[in-house]
Amino acid sequence: MIRKNCFLLFLLLFAGTIVAQPVDVQADYNGVGDCIFTANNNSKAPVYLHLNFADLQNTSFPETLPYVKRLTPGFNSLFTLQRDVDADVPRFHYEINSFRSNPMADVNLDFPYLFPFAEGEKVSVFDVENIDGFRGNSKMDSWNASGFYAKAGAAVYAVRNGIVVETVGAKRNDDPQSWYNGWVYNITIMQPDGTLICYRNVFDKQKQLQIGQIVYAGQILGEVAPGTNQLQILIYHHSLNTNGLLFVIPQFVIQEGKTDIVNSVTEYTVVHPVSVLGLEMTKREKKKILGVK
Repeated sequence: MIRKNCFLLFLLLFAGTIVAQPVDVQADYNGVGDCIFTANNNSKAPVYLHLNFADLQNTSFPETLPYVKRLTPGFNSLFTLQRDVDADVPRFHYEINSFRSNPMADVNLDFPYLFPFAEGEKVSVFDVENIDGFRGNSKMDSWNASGFYAKAGAAVYAVRNGIVVETVGAKRNDDPQSWYNGWVYNITIMQPDGTLICYRNVFDKQKQLQIGQIVYAGQILGEVAPGTNQLQILIYHHSLNTNGLLFVIPQFVIQEGKTDIVNSVTEYTVVHPVSVLGLEMTKREKKKILGVK
């Protein structure tokens, strides 16, 4: 067996420096000359891999282009380049990139997001003036954030299902390679469509969340961090065609069966309809978590 190893250190621009996101891509030739591609995600959270092939010889690419694959932590099967009949083994060149969110996310702009507070609470919204520090020292030309007034210690709820990819308290760890942003007191979750949602000024005081854990809409994530009176939410994803981030303006559930983009002149009452809570749950999850048969 001929083995070709390609060790990827994904270059992610953060805080004006280059940091690495480790993903190993491996191409193995089998006994008949086909080339089998696999990848290993060395992190605890999902990442997205982009492979760009060129100069293919003695084979054809079997997948849809551009090729973007969500990698779960650990080993992942990718695809096989089959050797053309009566030809030599496949020959090729390829480029590798990886992203912390889906660079081809198919975002539903009408998706109903819950307010991140307890049902029945009154919510006031404010216009977020800046997100300084989100990308370290790098300034962003275009962004969107939702701001809510909140008391320190108030419970914060998940607005949608997802997988925990980062939790940060009063201090960050010493490994910038693992950072999703530059803020302290925040929780970042990967949503089912591959977008990321960052809850700023949230503290997992009880340390109940683990990287890779599934959280559900309406589940308590933590509490509003000490020393602040506001909560901010950013929903965003990387782009395959640009170096910047694309931000999503969410529609929140303002009444049973009604969503809207929130504004600072209206006070809202929080509702958590079961239909929205179970929107992204399986039948088993609905029965176990919501008691719905």
